Amino acid sequence: MPGKINWKASPTDVKKIDSILDRAAAVWPYYGEPEGRKEAAMDLTACHCNGTPLDLDALLAADDFDFAHDLFGIRENINRKTGELDNCFLPRCAHHEITAH
Repeated sequence: MPGKINWKASPTDVKKIDSILDRAAAVWPYYGEPEGRKEAAMDLTACHCNGTPLDLDALLAADDFDFAHDLFGIRENINRKTGELDNCFLPRCAHHEITAH
């Protein structure tokens, strides 16, 4: 069905996203709160599964500046109807090959 967001991340990717959120919560308390964590998990999953696959290992290992750039950039530019990124935003930890949906 066109326009439907793909939420099917692999179990391994779900664990990596959870680790990314643990790191985020240690710095920004909002991500440690249930609502903030859920929102961020959905943003990262939607981005990763809908046209801009992320190198989740690189994001987890990124320096604080690049980590914040990607996390907040995804949050600000994710299209919550399609799961795609708007405004030509490209996370620094995106895989170099972008997929079209």
